[in-house]
This record gives sequence, C-alpha cells and structure tokens, in this order.
Amino acid sequence: MPLFRLHRMKETPRQQFRWAPHTSGVTAIKPRDFEPAGELQAAGFYDAWMNLRGTEGALEIGDVLESEAGEIRICKYVGFEEARWVLPEVKSGLESAPLAAGSPVMQSAGLG
Repeated sequence: MPLFRLHRMKETPRQQFRWAPHTSGVTAIKPRDFEPAGELQAAGFYDAWMNLRGTEGALEIGDVLESEAGEIRICKYVGFEEARWVLPEVKSGLESAPLAAGSPVMQSAGLG
C-alpha cells in the first residue's frame, strides 16, 4: 500500500487560505507555511482522507498529502487538487555587483 507524507498548514496561512477565493489549476504552496506531520499508508488521496476522518488527526482545509512519487495534493472544500512547492529564489549576493570589464555581457553590449 502506498505511503503518503502529511504536511499540516500552519494556522496563520490556513486562515488566509480558507477565506481566499477558489482558484482552479495548480496551487502554489510554500514550504514555510507547513509543518511535517508524519506518514500514513492508504490506497490513494481520498482513502487517506477517509482513514483520518473522525479522528483527532483529521485532514483540514489547506493540509497537504504527498505521495511516494512526489505527487502533491492540497485539501480544499471541493476535494483534493494538484499543488506544487514554490521554493524561494536563492540569491548569491552578486546580483548588484558591477559587471567585470571584458565579460561576455559587457562585450555583447559593446562596452568591453
């Protein structure tokens, strides 16, 4: 039986998510808005929801299930919809540094 990782949405982002208008398509989610909450075995996403329903660990709006294959679904009022992690852009600190004379960029601009 497949294994799913459960990610619980933190309370502040959950309130914003609950009151936001429903959008169709892939939902962009940020890792910082979630906390890992263990793993569970289930035949599928809806089976996992059914297994947790009525328990202290029931899925709430905004919670995420991630399959072993990396497929991510977020719990919404209408069911489970596709989601993708949005990772923050890594900055090197060199973005504002001046270009070196003789660099390919400078040469192509006719400046090097």
